[in-house]
Amino acid sequence: MTKRRDVFILGGATLLAGTASAEGHRIDFESGQVGALPAGVTTALTGSGGPVKWAILDDASAPAGPKVLAETSADRTDYRFPLAIFGAPVAADLEVAVKFKPVAGDVDRAAGIAVRLADKDNYYVVRANALEDNVRLYRVVNGRRSQFAGANLKVPSGVWQELKISARGNRFEIWLDGRRLYDATDSTFANPGRVALWTKADSVTHFDDLRIQTF
Repeated sequence: MTKRRDVFILGGATLLAGTASAEGHRIDFESGQVGALPAGVTTALTGSGGPVKWAILDDASAPAGPKVLAETSADRTDYRFPLAIFGAPVAADLEVAVKFKPVAGDVDRAAGIAVRLADKDNYYVVRANALEDNVRLYRVVNGRRSQFAGANLKVPSGVWQELKISARGNRFEIWLDGRRLYDATDSTFANPGRVALWTKADSVTHFDDLRIQTF
């Protein structure tokens, strides 16, 4: 039986979306316009503070070409979590990896991946923090964030790294730069949802080479 492939255009990249073959979606932002939001991406905000300002930027150091996605407002409101939400895929069981480089931030310097996102106030998020040197896993329920797993380790600023999360049923696994950090279980959100990139407060973080594999 032939395995089906669906082809999407999102964020300036061609995405191959697998079904039974579990082929992945890859987004590198290279066809997007600098200063603009990638096609197929919407923005939202968990918490408070001013409007979010996600845009494609130039970064010659980026691993998948010189264009990256970043949130550039540098709003210092502490409980403020900007989201860049991708239109596809919508899935419950998936693996998501992204390259990120913490660039600036005095209140925080964070990079996150949200999964099973139902709306701006309900999702899971794994985030790496270069000021705190940790990688934590949260559930966000009605806009309130609570941690249910984490690990302390060096998250350097100004360096490209890879953050990855796997979600299957109620089990989650987390990696940083190919090192498996921990696994955890939680059953708060079981339904399919969207994937988003996430930051906190005044974090300026460059994102590139987003890969999403659904199961």
